Amino acid sequence: MIMIQLIEKAKQIFPDNIEYRTYFSPGRVNLIGEHIDYNGGFVLPCALDIGTFGIASRRSDDLIFCYSDNFPEVGTISFSLADVHYDSKDNWVNYVKGVVSLLGLKQGFNLYVHGEIPNASGLSSSASLELLVGVVANDLYNLGLSKLDLVKIAHRAENEFIGVNCGIMDQFIIGMAENKSGILLNTASLEYHFVKIDLEDYVLVIGNTNKKRTLASSKYNERRSECERGLVTLKQKYQIKDLCELSMQEFSESESMIRDEVIKRRVRHVISENERTKKAYQALQDRDLKTFGLLLNASHLSLQEDYEVTGLELDTLQELFLKYGAIGARMTGAGFGGCMIALVKEKEAAAIIEKVSPEYMAITGLKADFYPVHVGNGAGRL
Repeated sequence: MIMIQLIEKAKQIFPDNIEYRTYFSPGRVNLIGEHIDYNGGFVLPCALDIGTFGIASRRSDDLIFCYSDNFPEVGTISFSLADVHYDSKDNWVNYVKGVVSLLGLKQGFNLYVHGEIPNASGLSSSASLELLVGVVANDLYNLGLSKLDLVKIAHRAENEFIGVNCGIMDQFIIGMAENKSGILLNTASLEYHFVKIDLEDYVLVIGNTNKKRTLASSKYNERRSECERGLVTLKQKYQIKDLCELSMQEFSESESMIRDEVIKRRVRHVISENERTKKAYQALQDRDLKTFGLLLNASHLSLQEDYEVTGLELDTLQELFLKYGAIGARMTGAGFGGCMIALVKEKEAAAIIEKVSPEYMAITGLKADFYPVHVGNGAGRL
């Protein structure tokens, strides 16, 4: 139903086109494996069934016209393929520019966008848009690019054109996901394994704290630096490139080398989280949701106590979901605000949210948003 409505809206914005093609690019959530992508660890993200819809049509000239019904006040923005440059006035369209600047297109297209992912929620609205643009151009003009090609192009666009030094996880899961599976991704080698996610009668609920993440970037850099200090110390004993090459047993045998207690806690989180992620992958393979839920809880505790990136809002949401029946819950993303995920019985989700919401507001003074979501597929044509 939503596509019919969106096509009608697209025809109003771009009335001259005859053929319209429809596309979808998902949001993503990292189920477990937090703050270890820059330590050579494993992450376990999945695509979501909420994301970014696109309606596109070819043009005969070299112009690209873009409109988003999420930003109607911005109106239609256009640019020429002969002059693609970053312009802060062009708002969200800079993500479109970043991707097409790497594709070598000769002809343009019209693109109508409808996004379901809240901005700054930590669910990768930017990577979702980047992959949408990639699959649109690849399909409209038969570029013959593989899924992995599009992932790498989207990642380069974010790094080089937008100027955000992010890892490749977001683009990877959004571009590569299939058959409603998660991906166990080795961030050091980019080797990956699909894992079918069968939640049976459970559903993922994403809770957005709606706390402004003013500390996120500075604290993120601080944590990276702390991990690097720990790595330098442990390299005196082990021939390693990344912290995640070590097991918890090896860490236990050598943690006395790290004199600074803060650094020691940071390293303990990284190595233990990497092991939890591998165990979570196995639990999903075994369809053992109880163990999977316990691993989510353990991940949050480690992020709270050893890595110290949670804060009142995330801790409150996590505790309330567990109080009212979730079998697992944890923060996801960079922390210091943003989102958490909870695994709850689907038929109980609405009632649990109804209980959690007022208590969260009473404790924090903030109104949280909640999104029951299912595991989705990667970006592509509908």
